[in-house]
Amino acid sequence: MNALPLEAEGKPAATHKVIRSNKSAWQKIKRHWQFYLLVLIPVANLIIFKYIPMFGVVMAFKEYNVLKGIWGSPWVGMKYFDLFFHNPYFTQLLKNTLGLSIYHLIIGFPGPILLALALNEIKNGLFKRTVQLVTYAPYFISTVIMVSIIMMVLSPTTGILKSLMGELGYQIPNMLGMPAYFKSIYVWSDLWQNIGYGAIIYLAALAGVDPHLYEAARVDGASRLQKILNIDIPGILPTATILLILNVGGIMQVGFEKVYLLQNPLNTSSSEVISTYVYKIGLLDANFSFGAAVGLFNSVVNLILLVAVNFIAKRISQNSLW
Repeated sequence: MNALPLEAEGKPAATHKVIRSNKSAWQKIKRHWQFYLLVLIPVANLIIFKYIPMFGVVMAFKEYNVLKGIWGSPWVGMKYFDLFFHNPYFTQLLKNTLGLSIYHLIIGFPGPILLALALNEIKNGLFKRTVQLVTYAPYFISTVIMVSIIMMVLSPTTGILKSLMGELGYQIPNMLGMPAYFKSIYVWSDLWQNIGYGAIIYLAALAGVDPHLYEAARVDGASRLQKILNIDIPGILPTATILLILNVGGIMQVGFEKVYLLQNPLNTSSSEVISTYVYKIGLLDANFSFGAAVGLFNSVVNLILLVAVNFIAKRISQNSLW
């Protein structure tokens, strides 16, 4: 006898539950409207400047004409991808891009970790703050100024290094014009500029390590090296894993500005990367479809690397982006 009323009341009960849920959600929004307004600005920025421009990817498959627009331009399929893959410079561009990125990853990724571990061991407050100031300050120098400093130091005619070595009776080569030196100049100057700021993230992670672990290590007579290996490194490992995944995911996106500014006719064989080539061919020569095709190729490769490294990291360390 009670079955029919329960079945009959099933839908209305579910409907009332949905209505109550909607009212509750709306009340939460009204109660915390300042928070949602604050979040709305970055979300709108993300949609307007990141997601909407994705429609421009269609340009890579079209013979783009400025007068006809993206949708009015004729389809050409994989024409520009084929042109890029069969370009005589493709192998050299890929080699330079990957070589510079991997070199930068090998040197630039552990650098902030080592600095953070060292700063964490310093007990003298004044010395520690001085080191932090000296290492953080270069981060706030613009790329143009940084390249100007590099040129002032390494210039083969008026460089500071040339003058110092000349006083000692040594002659230095034109490092800015030699392809063999380009990658090292780029990577080590970038390490100097960013190592201090990158260490902030790891210092924050070290600050979250349980102090009782250090007390237990001290009681057990652990050395500083043992404490670093068994407490500090495991403490920052989740943070380091996430940053490594993100760095590998952007391995094809070599910083355009610095590479382009350090580039000259003498070191082009080592300094010409995909981003600078696209700028010259795609923008300066107004070949927008070709530039879009190469950009899409870069993005797809980065996405594949990001997913693959995230999967591997999740299987090995249980730390991942998702």
